[in-house]
Amino acid sequence: MLLLASVILAVAQKPLDIYFMDMEGGHATLYVSPSGQSMLIDTGSPGDRDVDRIMAVLEAAGVKQIDYMVLSHYHGDHVGGLEALAKRIPIKHYVDHGPSVEPREQVPGFQKMYADLYEKAPRTIVKPGDKIPVAGLDITVVTSANQVLKKPMAGAGKPNPACAAFQPRDESRVDPDNPQSVGLVIANGKFRTINLADFTWNSEKELMCPNNPIGTVDLYLTSHHGIDQSGSPALVHALHPRVAVMHNGTRKGGAASTYATLHSSPGLEDIWQLHWAWNGGIEQNPAGIYIANLDDKETIANVIQNPPTQLQFGTGGRGPGAPGAPPAATTATAAAGAGRGPGRAGHTGPAFWIKVSAMADGSFTITNTRNGFSKTYGTK
Repeated sequence: MLLLASVILAVAQKPLDIYFMDMEGGHATLYVSPSGQSMLIDTGSPGDRDVDRIMAVLEAAGVKQIDYMVLSHYHGDHVGGLEALAKRIPIKHYVDHGPSVEPREQVPGFQKMYADLYEKAPRTIVKPGDKIPVAGLDITVVTSANQVLKKPMAGAGKPNPACAAFQPRDESRVDPDNPQSVGLVIANGKFRTINLADFTWNSEKELMCPNNPIGTVDLYLTSHHGIDQSGSPALVHALHPRVAVMHNGTRKGGAASTYATLHSSPGLEDIWQLHWAWNGGIEQNPAGIYIANLDDKETIANVIQNPPTQLQFGTGGRGPGAPGAPPAATTATAAAGAGRGPGRAGHTGPAFWIKVSAMADGSFTITNTRNGFSKTYGTK
């Protein structure tokens, strides 16, 4: 009995480690529980670049197998690396929202390939309210297959005042599988974080209005890479995060409306970013110590001198927008060392990641692996 108590205490004193990886505006996030079990959400885009970066993070985290592989939805920038990744590390369990609702696959042959994979390992199709049983964590599914959590989580369910100002948007250009995204609330004791993948603006109202079934979180991963198709005040302000991490690319994410919502969110202390955001320019990007990957000096100088015009909803906050704007891609350079991965055309810098270590008492530390800068957010 004494030995069991000592083991339980030792696990409780270990953090939940989260690794937000640079997928150049795609998505892959690794969660390693205090017990050592792992959950990876998404696998970035097709090709070796993103899989190499994921493998570098898995090695740094000491992960030898993926216990739960969550596929939020079937878009190329989220599941493109799955086939290659499955050849390089054991995957023990697959989680997804069920069949794709899109007639044309973004990754050709994906569904057949995926079916071959989950014939060899268990697959779970989740619905809101389900749990993913990663030892040491409380992981709740809050969105899946365009369905949302109806029964409030413990301590939640209060009216959401931000709903009064909610304005629906024309989502006719939004890819149908985005609102199908599997969204999770992940808790280690008092620490709570949320990952909604590409869940969209209008569907956020269905989740968060008129009452907030989730309550508050400590860390919010910006929905949909920080583009303007997601991240409404009805969602973000109700979640009341202390910190936001934006998993953007240089030219994907960092929309003006996203920054406006984050800066006006009550209680927000900091914004951390995987990339310097071209759309944010000099006015909106946080200080460099909070940004994992920077653009080349010439591009940054050009954007400062020629600020991009703001793009309209639905474009995702990407592409050229001002006279003299930088080209769509810069030449890659190979990178080596901790937190880096090989480059290719379109790569705008070394592939550094952002690491979060969250304790059960609610405190957490965020580290920028590009410069070694860390900041600790104490218990509340």
